[in-house]
Amino acid sequence: MKKNTIALYLLLAISTTLIAQSATDVLPNPRQVEWSDMEIGVIIHLDINIFAPETFDYEKKATLPPLSAFNPSKINTDQWILSAKRAGAKYAVLTAKHGTGFCLWKTKVHDYHIGNTPVRGGGADIVADFIKSCKKYGLKPGIYYNTNMNTYYEAGYVKMSDEDRLKFNEAVYGQLKELWSEYGELFEIWFDGGVMSDRKTGIKDRVMQLLKDHQPNALLFNGPIGENKILRWVKNEDGRTPYPFWNRIDPVKNRSGEDVIDDGSGNADGKYWVGAEADFPNRNKSAWNGGWLWRAGEQDKVFSTEDLLNRYYTSVGRNTNVLIGMAIDTSGLFPSHDAKIFEDFGKKLADRKKSMIASTHGVGKLITLKFATEKEINQVEIAEEIAHGERIRAYQIDAVIDGQWKKICDGSSVGHKRIQLFDRVRTAELRLTISGSNGEPIVKSFSAYRY
Repeated sequence: MKKNTIALYLLLAISTTLIAQSATDVLPNPRQVEWSDMEIGVIIHLDINIFAPETFDYEKKATLPPLSAFNPSKINTDQWILSAKRAGAKYAVLTAKHGTGFCLWKTKVHDYHIGNTPVRGGGADIVADFIKSCKKYGLKPGIYYNTNMNTYYEAGYVKMSDEDRLKFNEAVYGQLKELWSEYGELFEIWFDGGVMSDRKTGIKDRVMQLLKDHQPNALLFNGPIGENKILRWVKNEDGRTPYPFWNRIDPVKNRSGEDVIDDGSGNADGKYWVGAEADFPNRNKSAWNGGWLWRAGEQDKVFSTEDLLNRYYTSVGRNTNVLIGMAIDTSGLFPSHDAKIFEDFGKKLADRKKSMIASTHGVGKLITLKFATEKEINQVEIAEEIAHGERIRAYQIDAVIDGQWKKICDGSSVGHKRIQLFDRVRTAELRLTISGSNGEPIVKSFSAYRY
């Protein structure tokens, strides 16, 4: 009996340990934690079709502008990145090849690239300039390359034969190899629409090997599920993350029966850690190309400083990063009107940071925050130590108002950051009560603001 009892206790102890481990064993890798801490990025759009906005049609190769049309005479990547930095961005993604197929570097795969344009007498390489500017101003560089859509190859917009798709794949592979092997380490790689994974005509396996060979540390937006540094979308281009939102997520089956990441709100107990980016252009959706690319006469469609701040709250404040679009004009600059809004947005974020009343941190299910004297507040912010997992499942925040504890807000998911706004209250003490958790909560910060 003694042996059986000891064995039972050992089994229970092992089971308990395994359960405790399973609660927190789906964790971000260090690069994903670093990315979350950056919070704000930009995605910069420049393509040849901005020189022919009235005649170009993505579905018709014959409407592609001639290379002689691409002549942004004032092009200045320093100005782009400095504008991004003033907005608070910590990383930047460049659309090296957008939907037309025109390339901002001198690709050896075909002739439709910047080296055959008038820019600097054919000597320009905008990808190289962008990388240098990122290094100069301390932003992490990323590259966008759409592997599915390409007017030059008549790919994606119209149905392709398997033979043409396989030929197109070779062009894609060659250009990805150039971008990933010739410009140094990239912080983020953007796959718009993912990577072709069809067993018959797909390119996923080759792309994964290329990543391992040349960019093993890069974060991959919409990247192949076999990689452990992937990021996902929030299913809109409006900078608005649904709530609740979890970093952990379960895979779903695609049409080929393969596991892929769903761009949903996640699962608190999901199988993979896949952080998300809430992207949006700095112009509203009624603008040309959905606001992502520049066209003259649309200054009234540019989002205001308040619009940007609101989207910061509905993205970073809901456990995702925010990725703001920058539309470069035909002169090669980020328009001065847009740049001023970016600068003002950055100042508002700095002012908000200065408006913090008090902050604390702690471990456990009850954390209090006391002020020296009563203060008016209208925002609270919670952040978890996500390196140890996304543990909070439900919480409530109360304040002492007129001598009594009163609820001011509650919620479920926290993750990297949760920001909540409410009508101003006057208090000297707050209480964070975590009523649901998976493992012991580790609160990196619990802060109050009047902003």
